[in-house]
Amino acid sequence: MVLDGELIVLTGQGVMDFAALHRLAASAAAKTVSTLAETFPAYFVAFDLLQENGQELLAEPFERRRARLETLFADQAVTPPWTLCPSTRDPAVAREWLEAWTQTPGIEGVVIKGLQQPYRPGARGWLKVRAWQSTEAVIGAITGTLGRPHQLVLGRFDTEGRLRHVGKTTDVSPAAARQFADRLSLADPGTHPWEGARFSARWGTRDVLDTTLVVPDHVAEVSVDTSRDRGVWRHPVRLARLRLDRPVDDVPAF
Repeated sequence: MVLDGELIVLTGQGVMDFAALHRLAASAAAKTVSTLAETFPAYFVAFDLLQENGQELLAEPFERRRARLETLFADQAVTPPWTLCPSTRDPAVAREWLEAWTQTPGIEGVVIKGLQQPYRPGARGWLKVRAWQSTEAVIGAITGTLGRPHQLVLGRFDTEGRLRHVGKTTDVSPAAARQFADRLSLADPGTHPWEGARFSARWGTRDVLDTTLVVPDHVAEVSVDTSRDRGVWRHPVRLARLRLDRPVDDVPAF
């Protein structure tokens, strides 16, 4: 059989750990992989059946593929680390998943599939609906210039008062950049908590951002999805506006 699905790694608290999964996938040494696998066990969540007993099922409608997948798991009494992804035809249940399950770090939202859809490799035939929320973060650095910032590098203070990196925004539009004119200030050498830090240009890459550290005294309201890993938003966040009415002490803690 050929299954389509997703690998996940869970921490001891049952929370998905994307960074640990990335370490497992990137490790080349068998000994290292074995050690990591004991510490961070992986699970396979199946959501489609593409071939069974030598019969290709790509042209079959999703409704039939899903039924055969459920039968396979039931008849074979499949247990973890093999897991069947939940599925429903009830919009009320899907809405509940979107509102409640996305509070768990690592769960981004729901995927909508047509019951009569065939499986099209490499094609975007499904609709992913992510849960988004509005929140605040402290502006700790920028790319571009003070007069025309391109991206904002964001942080939040932890319980010990340290500014911790939580993510970066998508490109700031010219209209939004005008909000920052004459407001952001360069941090003096030796005063910024991120001095010497390097920030990845995107998740899973070694490319680093060319950043300018600014005095962390301004708050940005942002729109984010719920996918976080160890306190850091995995996906770029969208800038909503500069919050001149909010002191940095009012930003949610890391």
